[in-house]
Amino acid sequence: MAGSRLPEGELAFTYFPESYRWSHGLLIALGGAPWGGGEIDEINRIGLRLRNRVGDDVAWFNEWAGEAERLENIGHSEAGNGHALTAAAYLFRAAHYYHVGERFMQPKTAESQTAYRRGVDAFRKAAGVVRRPRIEHVEVPYEGTSLPGIIVHADAVPGRTGQGPVMLFLDGFDVTKEIQYFRGVPDLAARGVSCLILDGPGNGEAIRFRNLPLHHETERHAGAAYDYLASRPEFDPQRIGIMALSLGGYYAPRAASMDHRFACCISWGPEWDYHTKWKERLARIERGETLSLSVPWQHLLWVFGVKTKEEAFTKLEGFKLDGVVQKMKCPYLLVYGEGDQQAPFAHAQKTIEAAGSQRKELKIFTREEGGYHHCQVDNVSIGTAYMWDWVVDVLKPQQ
Repeated sequence: MAGSRLPEGELAFTYFPESYRWSHGLLIALGGAPWGGGEIDEINRIGLRLRNRVGDDVAWFNEWAGEAERLENIGHSEAGNGHALTAAAYLFRAAHYYHVGERFMQPKTAESQTAYRRGVDAFRKAAGVVRRPRIEHVEVPYEGTSLPGIIVHADAVPGRTGQGPVMLFLDGFDVTKEIQYFRGVPDLAARGVSCLILDGPGNGEAIRFRNLPLHHETERHAGAAYDYLASRPEFDPQRIGIMALSLGGYYAPRAASMDHRFACCISWGPEWDYHTKWKERLARIERGETLSLSVPWQHLLWVFGVKTKEEAFTKLEGFKLDGVVQKMKCPYLLVYGEGDQQAPFAHAQKTIEAAGSQRKELKIFTREEGGYHHCQVDNVSIGTAYMWDWVVDVLKPQQ
């Protein structure tokens, strides 16, 4: 039938045709809407005000922060009126918008840091009100300090008694635990699986407020998170999995390969050799080419706490999965979109082929079905539904 044919050209919602980064950023905001992270009208109004400012990251920050502040104030007002759930809805959106707006700011400023903190606080206040899913803020002990996390507790499962499964969900290169929540985590809880979303070194609060830079030994903080979860009476130490998105396609398999206590692993996007990728990226930038980056390239220096590209390359040398992922033993799922402009298919292919797991799967979302862009940013729910069902199947209690 003619009506079933796909139109020619780009299918993703490219709000700013001249800017991949800005369009991708707006899709992040839109993608959180099903889980309370956005309203289409609010986001469109922000976009309309930015239409003639494309590339001006200060304008981007100001518009998102301004809308976030407006919603935050309404949330506080509604809370004062005794309308707790209405207040929470406004505060969740405010938190998401603050963090979507702050991501592009390089260098960070006192104003951007304040906005980021307001996003953290707004989310915390909203989380303290909602009862489903139940959300708990925690501190995970880590190498003499601690890492901030959010546990999204599983809904009650009829007939289940005793300890339940839980996933550790690490950030990527440039997102946060609050943004991660709006990547469908409530739907994982609805399936009876809890989730600890963690700001690891180089991410979220850990880099902004605790001076913990990014490093390649993900098993250090992932292992600390495993220890913490295993110590909690509601979680089954035999059913603790790990996942992460984007650069997390390196984080999660690195951790699961080096720490065999994890019961399963998901790479939400591949990352085979981050060192070589950035060598190529920065060489292309020097040649004046336009790249599909999710944030300004200077973000790389900031998360490592370095001043030069050469210092960054030294830090990046360990970000390679070859020789590591072969050690993985747990069930492994790698999710990829065939139109991913940030991660080539070869990275997904090399990773899944090298993985040492007996049970491993590469799920590719096609242009025809949707969810075919980076980490399914064009259709988040199609990706999360697949991953969450896989988690439920893999983490079933042993008979």
